[in-house]
Amino acid sequence: MSHAITREQLIGNLNWRYATKQFDPARKISPQDWAALEESIILTPSSFGLQPIAAVVVNDSAVKEKLVAASYNQRQVADASHLVVFSIKTNVTEADVNAFIKLISEKRGVPAEALEGYRGMMIGSIIKGMDDAARRTWAAKQAYIALGQLMASAAMLNIDVCPIEGFSPAAYDATLNLAHKGLAATVVAAIGYRAQTDGYAKLPKVRLPKEQIIVHL
Repeated sequence: MSHAITREQLIGNLNWRYATKQFDPARKISPQDWAALEESIILTPSSFGLQPIAAVVVNDSAVKEKLVAASYNQRQVADASHLVVFSIKTNVTEADVNAFIKLISEKRGVPAEALEGYRGMMIGSIIKGMDDAARRTWAAKQAYIALGQLMASAAMLNIDVCPIEGFSPAAYDATLNLAHKGLAATVVAAIGYRAQTDGYAKLPKVRLPKEQIIVHL
């Protein structure tokens, strides 16, 4: 059974999406659609498959209002149906690698001993091969992959997303008590439905010519 959409649908939906500037606060994402978007985050590929991130979903409207000031007064944070704070795990350790190996063993019916080479590669590359700063940078890259997957998935459902880098990570960490959870805010996504008054929805996309982006060798 094919799960493919048409090429026209793919490009059409990606052209339809834009970084939404005004959300309609009255329109909420259905529980079924939101569950699908959460699943898309879980299904995001990551380096080694380790998933060193957490998608913190902020539902409390009062908390979202507090985060507006920490987002340089971007109202999307409070007006969108859902707010996701992609956060990195600040202390990835050998225990995380061991837990992942155990999960692979259980899910795929492979003896853990047979995965020792893979385990050693992860320990050598991520745990012993990086200092804390490099590990945080590596984890942040995984957060951006998840953001990209969420944005594309939402576009397929005609749900709007505004990715937000303009915010104070320290203020988010404090407001959401992320450090206590071993997390650090990295990038934010406001998700919902565009307001009819958002003029940006009608503007043509501005992209560099194909020959400046796509390189064939």
